[in-house]
Amino acid sequence: MAIAAAAVIVPLGLLFFISGLVVNLIQAVCYVLIRPLSKNTYRKINRVVAELLWLELVWLVDWWAGVKIKVFADHESFNLMGKEHALVLANHRSDIDWLVGWVLAQRSGCLGSALAVMKKSSKFLPVIGWSMWFSEYLFLERSWAKDENTLKAGLQRLKDFPQPFWLALFVEGTRFTQAKLLAAQEYATSQGLPIPRNVLIPRTKGFVSAVSHMRSFVPAIYDMTVAIPKTSPSPTMVRLFKGQSSVVHVHLKRRLMKELPATDEAVAQWCKDLFVEKDKLLDKHIAEDSFSDQPLQDLGRPIKSLLVRFVLCQINQSSF
Repeated sequence: MAIAAAAVIVPLGLLFFISGLVVNLIQAVCYVLIRPLSKNTYRKINRVVAELLWLELVWLVDWWAGVKIKVFADHESFNLMGKEHALVLANHRSDIDWLVGWVLAQRSGCLGSALAVMKKSSKFLPVIGWSMWFSEYLFLERSWAKDENTLKAGLQRLKDFPQPFWLALFVEGTRFTQAKLLAAQEYATSQGLPIPRNVLIPRTKGFVSAVSHMRSFVPAIYDMTVAIPKTSPSPTMVRLFKGQSSVVHVHLKRRLMKELPATDEAVAQWCKDLFVEKDKLLDKHIAEDSFSDQPLQDLGRPIKSLLVRFVLCQINQSSF
């Protein structure tokens, strides 16, 4: 069984790597030749080129593993997705949360301009990391003394971004595990803070900086809460590559940037309070195995990623 899976996975991985290098080359040429003349033109071209690469990974979720992502959101929030700049604030539940975000961005028509704050080492990863760098992802070293100016400069560069973008920020700083939860609970007890049960305590400096520099041109924060129903195994990259399905629930609430407090200290507290709310929401999800306070929206399963994969396979076959 393992040999049969490898016989499929290895060629798919090789195809992704080769096509990714082609995408990186196109991005590099555009960066050198087009960006100095027109940054907006470069961004518009890069959005299309990057999307071709990301669609291969969306295909992995949608069609290879058949992961079912169910979105619970009010109709206004759901209909505005992809039509405006947004700061995405989410809990970090699994190691494919970033892919879940890409699937939602693809459904909303802004996959090529979906960005994230990432650790610096990510940009050195061949294909994916290089493409993220060309796409203006923000890379930090997890040292505020070094990252403060880097984050400020990166956020200011987004002010004239020509298409609606999402910037994802995982303020917990790391993926949720029971060991990390125990450490967070011990810290909360020592500091007299609400003791978390389903989330980690947010690190607010990056969020405060993001709000401070994005208030003027980003209208909304997409408050996303990710949960895995009890009936589903937790999704992992290994399960994806094996073609094993999972179910992911996403609760989305659109919050207006202009309604956030004025001072940095109050914004930091707002973020902490938000994660206390998330904790309660996840308690309710555990009890009901659903987000019953919001209607379930129909995401569908578009064939765009399937078509990209089919075309690449045909090109690959004709090349050998």
